[in-house]
Amino acid sequence: MITLQGVSKRYERLNAVSEIDWCVSQGEWWGVIGPNGSGKSTLLQLLSGVETPSAGQITLQGREISSYSRKEMARIVAVLQQDGLAPTDFTVREVLEMGRYPFQDWLGREKRDTAPLLDRIIHKLELENLESRRLDQLSGGQRQRAALGKVMAQEPDLLLLDEPTTYLDIRYQLQFMNMVAEWREETGITVISVLHDLNLAAQFCDRLLVLKDGNIAGEGVPSKLLTEDFIRQVFRVDPAVVMHPENGAPQVLLTACHRSASG
Repeated sequence: MITLQGVSKRYERLNAVSEIDWCVSQGEWWGVIGPNGSGKSTLLQLLSGVETPSAGQITLQGREISSYSRKEMARIVAVLQQDGLAPTDFTVREVLEMGRYPFQDWLGREKRDTAPLLDRIIHKLELENLESRRLDQLSGGQRQRAALGKVMAQEPDLLLLDEPTTYLDIRYQLQFMNMVAEWREETGITVISVLHDLNLAAQFCDRLLVLKDGNIAGEGVPSKLLTEDFIRQVFRVDPAVVMHPENGAPQVLLTACHRSASG
């Protein structure tokens, strides 16, 4: 699906990522984790074609990524940022229609009737009561669902998620991740998601890529990678790791360090 060979990105004197070798196969769900400033968002920008490598090569479906036009890329790759959609006066239905842009001609026309596709997405994401409402009338969780609907309408082969649950409460976090999981199960889409929540990453991702200081610190399945020693080494915290009672995924527990007030 997508392969990186010796990929580095440098900004003046800063090496954001250094000599990354990585291969993602069709249908996998990878989680990219690591401390702040470790190069996670830079890596996603390189994968989306927004940034070009300072060194190395990125190949997407057998072609050098720089050889794709913007519309060609948009037919293959969709990106969903952590802030999703701004609260504009577009309706939910209009936002979903924007997802079809890569397939339209210069007059905004498409050979295919996509109304049934949009109707299915609206039903799947439970947006029926919201499709005529403007984004500025929606909650953050509702807007993020609409943002997911837009990228679903795009029908990509690869979905890039940049901290998609950051501004959501725990109910909407779980709902969002479950919706992505169901979409992947139905279509075989490949997913790469930058995540801060290690517990969500462990439950939903097949494999994890761990970055630290722009380098790969580890990669593998969550059950092998998320150990107390490894988390302590990468994140500089003292965790306890337990197994989830229902699915066996490693879950990270942290202890607050209380200091008693003097005086």
